[in-house]
Amino acid sequence: MIVAMLAATGTHWVVLQSVAWTSMLARSLQTTSFETAITVTFDGKHPCSLCKAIAAAKKTEKKSEFLVTLKKLDFISAGSAITFQRPHTFTLVPEFLVVWDAVGQEPSVPPPRAV
Repeated sequence: MIVAMLAATGTHWVVLQSVAWTSMLARSLQTTSFETAITVTFDGKHPCSLCKAIAAAKKTEKKSEFLVTLKKLDFISAGSAITFQRPHTFTLVPEFLVVWDAVGQEPSVPPPRAV
């Protein structure tokens, strides 16, 4: 699905053009300075065979004839928002404290016998 979306948006031409520019820059760097290689690669006056093929393919490519219509999404409760507020006071329940304190204590040794 991602590949289809990228192809539909023309991303494949960007990838191919990047490959063409990279190869042109690598070839130019073998014989010229970095500044000259950058200038020759990106000035548009010295296109390589791949650049020419990409330009020709872009011109002959059919544009899609479908129109994209955007629809507004209607949600049932779009006006309500959930907000969280801190409590004004906080107290622990005493029973909870007793149980929690018992958890951290070690058992008596030996265990008590049931009478």
